[in-house]
Amino acid sequence: MKNRNFFWFILPSLITMLLFIALPIVSVVVQSLHIEHEAVLNEVENCGPFGCKKELIINVEETKKLKLESPLGQFNGLKTYTNRNHLAFEEIQQSWSQSDSISGFISNTLNLPFYRALAFTLTYTFVVTPFVLFFGFLIALGVNSLPKTMKGPTIFVSLLPMIVTPLIGSLILFWMIDAQGIIGSILQRIFDDPNLSLKASPTLTWVMLMVYGIWHSSPFAFIVFYAGLQTVPSDTIEAAMIDGASRWERTKYVVLPHLMPLTIFILLIQLMDNFRVFEPIVGFSAQANATSLSWIIYNDISNNEDQFFGSAGATSVLTIIGVSILLIPVLIRTWREFNRKVV
Repeated sequence: MKNRNFFWFILPSLITMLLFIALPIVSVVVQSLHIEHEAVLNEVENCGPFGCKKELIINVEETKKLKLESPLGQFNGLKTYTNRNHLAFEEIQQSWSQSDSISGFISNTLNLPFYRALAFTLTYTFVVTPFVLFFGFLIALGVNSLPKTMKGPTIFVSLLPMIVTPLIGSLILFWMIDAQGIIGSILQRIFDDPNLSLKASPTLTWVMLMVYGIWHSSPFAFIVFYAGLQTVPSDTIEAAMIDGASRWERTKYVVLPHLMPLTIFILLIQLMDNFRVFEPIVGFSAQANATSLSWIIYNDISNNEDQFFGSAGATSVLTIIGVSILLIPVLIRTWREFNRKVV
């Protein structure tokens, strides 16, 4: 294909990526460098039977006029990134100088909102992702070995968690773990503790959110792995069986290497999705015990009166950087394998 023809071929894709990916990211970066205008205050004197006193009141008209003249707000540079609600450089420096031990420093750092959300986000990502890959592959192997008459219904049932809207699925599980729900009441009977509540404990809340994440995302890994299993060369499998390879050996030395590109694909998707965890926290009303970076963004812009777009933009940029850091090792490995095949 000539260079000119190739250019016209990819032009629609380039325009789409520019409009819906590049420009929104640029706008978020620009917004993150600004903060909201301070309210315009006027000093007035109120007089009453006991004398006069001066008060400050908000000049609504001037404040609105200021926002209309400069919708982005006032320029703040990188100060939003370093304030207490984000990277908190000053607070971390003070904590380091005042802490007597590493554990005390870590404890103080995790009390900061951004690092508390980052701790849950990373824990959720690194726990849910490998379990999704593991269970998705196991389910695919199991379904692939079923008789043809049973595969259809089993695949349908296995895909139900992915079909259910994430927020609705988390609400259903939220009701089930309630003290009066089926899971909550069973656990109370097992541990003989009528006051046991999965919602009150931060640790149990984290566990339930991760269980939900695994339950909801495993069907995606399953269906991709199952499609990949249909492409495994039957001749290679039969040759391995003739050589006396057990089922585990065939899976380890034939199936897994064949499915490695799909594994990397699922890994990339899951790392991006899990690092942006949001719906389970809202569905479980778990923000008292668990917050994520995406929840901080939602919290900044969900207030109709004081919407902190600059703060939300800074958290969004930090989230993009975090996702990029997670994906770099996988992308480097993929690039190296591609170069080996080309050579």
